[in-house]
Amino acid sequence: MRKILGKQTTLSRRVTLTGVGVHSGKPASIILSPAEADRGIVFVRTAPTGAEVEIPARFDHVVATELCTVIGAEGLTVATIEHLMAAFAAMAVDNAVVEIDGPEMPIIDGCSAAFVAAIQDARVVTLKAPRKAIRILKPVRVEAGDAYAELLPFEGTRYDVTIDFANPLIGRQSYVLDLSPAAFRREIARARTFGFMRDVEKLWTLGFALGSSLENSVAIGDDRVLNPEGLRFADEFVRHKTLDAVGDLALAGLPFIGHFRSYKGGHKMNWLVLKALFADETAFEVVGETRHVETAGGLSVAVPALSPAKA
Repeated sequence: MRKILGKQTTLSRRVTLTGVGVHSGKPASIILSPAEADRGIVFVRTAPTGAEVEIPARFDHVVATELCTVIGAEGLTVATIEHLMAAFAAMAVDNAVVEIDGPEMPIIDGCSAAFVAAIQDARVVTLKAPRKAIRILKPVRVEAGDAYAELLPFEGTRYDVTIDFANPLIGRQSYVLDLSPAAFRREIARARTFGFMRDVEKLWTLGFALGSSLENSVAIGDDRVLNPEGLRFADEFVRHKTLDAVGDLALAGLPFIGHFRSYKGGHKMNWLVLKALFADETAFEVVGETRHVETAGGLSVAVPALSPAKA
């Protein structure tokens, strides 16, 4: 048990990561840089005019959720941000600038491990400003058929994710994570994105998933996993969905004290439950370092001083 107290954080220095975009197949590069207190996580792209456009990593800047989470501002977008956002949230990075050279994040190997390693390499340092967090006060739920996502009151930060696929290679899997840097690194960060080969082949014909390969995705055939090395975890599929949830929920702009639960969820439902939360001002409160709140998961949360009601 650790108390949610303390100061905001940032990185001590710049660090660069390179790879390819999972959909474009083109080279992609990002630079993670330190940022001042209360800046939050901000993506920066250069417009055709040469001007730099800032895109805050918040739910109100989400513009698409079909194949990944995409944020945008002033006509520019950044796709597949969830793996990096999960690493920032789990490693308690409050403030950072992400300079990106195009519309798509490098997929690296399809998980958060490389981003966690980069953050550790850059080193997280403490600023003077106090942290704040969103405390869930009452249940908030969104549904689509039998699928749902909800936020519940809870003294900690818990992710409780269930997936249910007809394919017997996946089937029904559940995972519960009490978020902490150590638990995320050990249990979640290496879980890769996955897809069915029949779906990937359709996407290829439409010009998507051009960068998808066995190097960065778990490929599921008719009767087997096609990656020669197999799975990293027996339940790698639900662990990756949990990773996605950590990254998507980080778009609240503030970490939350509560219990996130989903069944057959995904990027869209993760986003919709955030919208539903902030649409009801009685469903949450903002707590800071003066309030002693203990977590069940050993989480030292990182939160910029941003009012969610204004997000």
